[in-house]
Amino acid sequence: METRKLASIQIVLDVSPIDGADRIECIHVLGWQCVGNRGQFHKGDKCVYMEVDSFLPVEERFEFLRASSFRHSDILGDGFRLKTMKFRGQISQGLVQPLSILPAGEWEPGQDVTDLLGIRKWEEEERVTGNGTVIGGFPDGIPKTDELRVQSYPMLIDELKNAGPYYITTKMDGTSVTMYWKNRCFGLCGRNYEYADDDKCCMWTYAHERNIPEKMAESGLEDIAIQGEYCGAGIQKNRLKLLKPAWYVFTILDLKTGHRLSLKDMQAICALLDLDMVPVEEEGDVFPYDSVDVLLERAKGKYASGMNKEGIVIRPVTPVYSHVIRGPLSMKVLNNDYLLKD
Repeated sequence: METRKLASIQIVLDVSPIDGADRIECIHVLGWQCVGNRGQFHKGDKCVYMEVDSFLPVEERFEFLRASSFRHSDILGDGFRLKTMKFRGQISQGLVQPLSILPAGEWEPGQDVTDLLGIRKWEEEERVTGNGTVIGGFPDGIPKTDELRVQSYPMLIDELKNAGPYYITTKMDGTSVTMYWKNRCFGLCGRNYEYADDDKCCMWTYAHERNIPEKMAESGLEDIAIQGEYCGAGIQKNRLKLLKPAWYVFTILDLKTGHRLSLKDMQAICALLDLDMVPVEEEGDVFPYDSVDVLLERAKGKYASGMNKEGIVIRPVTPVYSHVIRGPLSMKVLNNDYLLKD
């Protein structure tokens, strides 16, 4: 499956003015828009585009970001974090720079220059309400959860239009947890690691309280991985305002074939195991959304708690292979209100 390119060569699709601004303007790349210096870029120029969540190294060429973007991480060290910002009322997501920040050479659109620039993904420590004991990385055959944003892959819109019935779910704000049943054994992983079954891990406590290992053993199901968002107090900012932890399933994988299950089969297994699913906001026969801008509006909204929801995830009802991302067709659209305010 296509991996996220934090920094890549792209084409400037358009440049537009910002009302009341003499020194800055809006630069459009892929499905993103960034605020940059006026006159620096023109439509059709090649550029280096760096996505939101990029963590840029402390180097002279990025020092102009220090006042707005310098961060220190106990894990990553010092650097400049790119995040959604607003200038003169204009949302800016990412950073556009000229090719001159790269070594001289021939650069083609789509080339990944993340490693060349020393850019890493901004990540915070994996923390939940209990630490847990790490026993390893993800087991073989179970992919980590990582939805790609529509702004980076606007071509997915056309693929969805040709993929048949679709559905949209709410992106819950928590941390990813995978529970799996393989070779008659139950296991549990957080976002990046597998955890031991001990009283230090709150996710295991949740699984035992809900009798999930026992239900999987008794269900007759064979070799599946269930992935969901674990939400509650102590996780992110508990924007759902939950008094007790909850786990919302968003993907179920058949580990024998490596394929995702359909929406109908996922709903059936959740009912069988008495698991909560992410809320399904919308279903339809033909995907009706035509542009990134329309989808960004569609992603807005609030949780029942009244706080801005993180966004939405869109998939075909029956899984379809995407030639764009070289994996199951799926994309997320984050709520800009959430990104700016929360």
